[in-house]
Amino acid sequence: MTSSVSPAIAAKLPATPMVEGAPVAGRSSPTVAAAVGGRPAATWRHWAEYLVFRSLVAVVEGVPLRARDALARGLAWFIHRGLPRKWTRYHVAADNLRQAFGPEMTEGRIDQTIHQMWVHLFRMVGEMILMPRKLQKTRLAEAIEFRNKGQVLRAMASGRPVLLLSGHYGNWEMAISVFGLFGFRMGLVARDLDNPLLHRWFQNFRRSTGHVQIGKNGGSGQMVRQLERRGSLALLGDQDAGGSGLFVDFFGRPASTFKSIGLLALEYQALICVGYARRLDETTALGWPRFELGCEEVIDPRECETSDPLREITQKYTAALERVIRRAPEQYFWVHRRWKSVPKTREKRLRDKAKRAA
Repeated sequence: MTSSVSPAIAAKLPATPMVEGAPVAGRSSPTVAAAVGGRPAATWRHWAEYLVFRSLVAVVEGVPLRARDALARGLAWFIHRGLPRKWTRYHVAADNLRQAFGPEMTEGRIDQTIHQMWVHLFRMVGEMILMPRKLQKTRLAEAIEFRNKGQVLRAMASGRPVLLLSGHYGNWEMAISVFGLFGFRMGLVARDLDNPLLHRWFQNFRRSTGHVQIGKNGGSGQMVRQLERRGSLALLGDQDAGGSGLFVDFFGRPASTFKSIGLLALEYQALICVGYARRLDETTALGWPRFELGCEEVIDPRECETSDPLREITQKYTAALERVIRRAPEQYFWVHRRWKSVPKTREKRLRDKAKRAA
C-alpha cells in the first residue's frame, strides 16, 4: 500500500501533548544552549522551568507515599483556591461539566469535581516520576486490574495495524508504559513540548519502556511507516478539531472531532482500541496506587454497517471515550474547550460556498 495520501492525513492528527494540558511557554528569552536534534535552543526561562520541575522530581522521589499525596492535595488546593480562576481556566472546566452532565451536575458538585481533577493531575505527575522504579513487570499483578484484556491481545496479535486511542483521562502514560513492559512497542504521537529540556525528559521517559515518540509536526512519514509495517500508534483523540472537523455526539452535544483517526483506520484497515488507565481507590501492599487498565471497545473498519464509515468510526470511538469518562469524571482534564467549534448551519455553508465561487 502506498503512502501518497496518508502523510496528509497524518499531518492533521490532533496536536495533543501526551502529558500536559498546555504548552510550556518561553520562546523569547536569551539563548543559553545550542539546539540539539532539530529542537529549539534552551533559553534562560527554559532552564528555570526545568530547574523547578527537577526540584519537584527530587522531592517526590524522596518523600513517603502519604507525604506525596499530601503534596498533590496541597498543590491542587493552591491551583483551585489560591490562583485567579482565569489563570486556571476554571470557567472553561465548569462550563464543560454543565454541558456534559446538565442539571444533574450541581454547582457544588462542579466545584468539587474541578478540585478533584487537579488532585488527580498532580498525583499523576508523581506517579510518572516514580514509574521507572515502581512499575515493574513482576509487580503488575498487584498494581493493575485488567478489563477486556483478551480483546486487546487479539487485536495486537492480529497482524493488522493498531491505533491505541485514549483521551486526557486517568493516567494515560501508565497505560502506554504497561504495553511497553509486555513487549508491545509502539509509536507515541505527541506534540513536541516548547521547552526542549522538558521535552527531552519526557522523551527519555517514554523510551524507557521501548516506545518511540513521534512528533505530530513533521512526523507523518514515521506514522505512515509504522502503519505500513503493521505496527501500532498511540494517540489521544479528545480535543476540538476546529471548523474542519467532523461533528459527532459527545455527551449529547455535537463536538468537532479529528477525521484523521478514522481515515487512517480505513486506509490501513487498522483496528482501533479505545483504552484507558483509571485510578482505583486502592493501594498495593507497598503503597503504590492500583489501576484498572481497560479496553472499552475495539473498532474494526471492516465491520462498518453504514454508508458513511468515517462518521460511524468517529462516533463509535467518541462514544466509547464518553462511557469511560462517565465512570470517573474527576479523572478527566476538563480545561480543554471540547465544544469550542459549532456546526455551520446549512444556510451559512451555502453562503460560504457562494463567496468562494465569487
